[in-house]
Amino acid sequence: MLQTLMVKLDPSPEQHKMLCETMKRFNEACNRIAETVFAMHSANKVEIHKTVYYPVREHFGLSSQLTIRAISKVCEAYKRDKSIKPEFHLDGAIVYDQRILSWKGLEKVSLITLQGRQAIPIRFGEYQKARLDRIRGQADLILVNGIFYLCVVVEVDEETPYDPKGTLGVDLGIKYLAVDSDGEVHSGEQINQTRERLDSLKARLQSKGTKSAKRHLKKLSGRTARFSRDVNHCISK
Repeated sequence: MLQTLMVKLDPSPEQHKMLCETMKRFNEACNRIAETVFAMHSANKVEIHKTVYYPVREHFGLSSQLTIRAISKVCEAYKRDKSIKPEFHLDGAIVYDQRILSWKGLEKVSLITLQGRQAIPIRFGEYQKARLDRIRGQADLILVNGIFYLCVVVEVDEETPYDPKGTLGVDLGIKYLAVDSDGEVHSGEQINQTRERLDSLKARLQSKGTKSAKRHLKKLSGRTARFSRDVNHCISK
C-alpha cells in the first residue's frame, strides 16, 4: 500500500531564498511552456520537448532535469482538460526525481536549485523516520505558510482486517439456510415454524385419504417447493 509522507525542510535563510527563487522560476517556465502546449494542442512530451527545451533553459536558467520536469508537469496538466490553457501559481510545487534529489541519511536532503545543489536539513518524527527507507519514485517540493515540505510516496505493509484463529466451513443449501462444519444447522425460528406447520398439515391430509385431501396435498406440495426455492434458498444466498 502506498502512502504520502510529508517531510519538513529546515533550510537556512539563504537556502530558503534559493528555494523560493527556484520555485518561482520553475513555475514561470511552466506558464511559458503552457502557452506553447495550448497553441500546439498537444500533450506529447517528445514533441513539446523538441520545441521548448532549449529556449526555456536559456531564458529561465533552469537545469536540464528541472526543464524536463517542467515540461512533464505542463503536459500532465493539459491532458486533464485540453479545452483550457494550464496556469500555474508562482509558488506551485516543483517535481523532483532521483536525478535532482538525493537523501543524505536521515539528516539532510540534496536538492538542485538555480544556484546548484544544496544540502538542506530535514525535520521529522518517529513515524516518518520509520518509513523513509521505503520511499518510491519522485517527490514534490511544496510551500505551506512559508515552510517547505517534501511530499514523498512510501510503501507500507497493508495490515489484514483480522487475524483468524480457526476455519469454519459453511454449506449454503436449499433445505436448510446453512450447515457449518461443526454440524450446526442454521435456519431461523420463523422458517422452522413454517416447515413444521407444513409437515404437520401434510401428515393430517395423508391420513384422511379423501379426494379433497389429495387435491390439497398436491397444492401443498407446490407450496413446499416454492418455499424451499424462493424463500429458503434466496435467503441462504
